[in-house]
Amino acid sequence: MARTTDPDLAPHELRILVAVADTGGFSAAADALGVTQSAVSHSVRGSERKIGAVLFDRARTGARPTPAGEKAVAHARRILRLLQVLTAEAREAARPDAARGPLRIAAFRSAALHLLPPVLERLRARHPGIEPRVRIVREVGRGTAGEVADGKADIAIATLGGSVPPPPGLVASGLFDEPYALVHPEGHTDPRSLPLVDWAENCGSYTRRWWAAQDWIPAATVEAEDDGTVLSLVSAGHGMAIMPALSLTGAPEAVSVTDLGSDRPTRQVGYVTTSELVRSAVVRAFVRELRATVPQGC
Repeated sequence: MARTTDPDLAPHELRILVAVADTGGFSAAADALGVTQSAVSHSVRGSERKIGAVLFDRARTGARPTPAGEKAVAHARRILRLLQVLTAEAREAARPDAARGPLRIAAFRSAALHLLPPVLERLRARHPGIEPRVRIVREVGRGTAGEVADGKADIAIATLGGSVPPPPGLVASGLFDEPYALVHPEGHTDPRSLPLVDWAENCGSYTRRWWAAQDWIPAATVEAEDDGTVLSLVSAGHGMAIMPALSLTGAPEAVSVTDLGSDRPTRQVGYVTTSELVRSAVVRAFVRELRATVPQGC
């Protein structure tokens, strides 16, 4: 596909690309944007000519981004977000400490439940103009960092240093090391003999070398969707589990937590944002409150 002489895409063209990707079709995107379907089709064709690549696979059932389209849409989301930041920070230039505007946060479940609430409380008290929006994402595959890379989040609470590194172009910083512990029904005399209850997010976390060296850990007999379900199953006597500290916050009285010793596995919890947004007022304000409230002793 030949490129045009002017490859720059205008903001309205970026919005259309994002709308088609989000709604799954040209007609649905037109409805969401309040324009005609022909206007959406014309804009997408123009964007494809400018870029020199097909961005969407068209079908009767809708439109799906091609690999080139996925890249284009991810960058479009990030550019549109930067335009929002540009406007907000330019307006507040005379008051540099008065951060305001939306802040899109992606977090895995246990971080959203146990780490974010005090952070958001401090953030609202110090910066009432910031509007946090939290999205809970499973920490498997690209996880929460992928939300930032795709332009769906400004910052993510993520596990760092695992088998899937943060996508290129992102800034990552560690906050604390989170230890794992053995969780089992209260009063059981030999918890290591119990069957293993596990979940997909845990299996993909950063304990594989330690895990492989433990001949007492059996294959999982029960696999749950999330850590909350794992705790419920353990408390009901269905087995034992190996879980990170955040997941054990507020664990039921029916379970016991046993330290795994000095060689216990840990995972690093931190945040991921883009190189463009790391200096924005809303992200800097959030990071300050995050660092001020991270768990001590993890």
